[in-house]
Amino acid sequence: MNRMSLRKDTGAAATELGYIFTFLLGVLLLTMFSLWAWEIENATRDRWNENAIQANLDDLAAAVERADEASRMGSIDYAERVEWRLTEADESRITLILTDTNIELIDDVGGLDTNISISGTGAGMHEGTLTLAGINSIWVVHHNGVTTIEYDRPQH
Repeated sequence: MNRMSLRKDTGAAATELGYIFTFLLGVLLLTMFSLWAWEIENATRDRWNENAIQANLDDLAAAVERADEASRMGSIDYAERVEWRLTEADESRITLILTDTNIELIDDVGGLDTNISISGTGAGMHEGTLTLAGINSIWVVHHNGVTTIEYDRPQH
């Protein structure tokens, strides 16, 4: 006859606990890796936005300086198209303001606010305000003694 008796076996329970702890350790490591990769992606995006915006402002300031140079030649009209590099920022919340001494970029969210100085040595005033939503270029125009930034090619 076959005798069966119950034994107190703790080996199986320890193995099950080992499986559970191994699974939880894997979940923890995958979560940490996901957060690390997400932070790298965000840092890269932020750096790209800052570099693209700075390059855009540099190009725009150079065009304003060329318009100022043309304005000093006398009664002359000048227009130049400046390509706007795309960013991943919400450009509908970004405003560009041209004043006599600088170009200001104002981000309603506040993370990308910056400005760049211009010489302001033109023969006239500087003015203009643009919202960057959906644009791929900006026109720098000097007409009738005023240098402005505009969305469209001048029609004068």
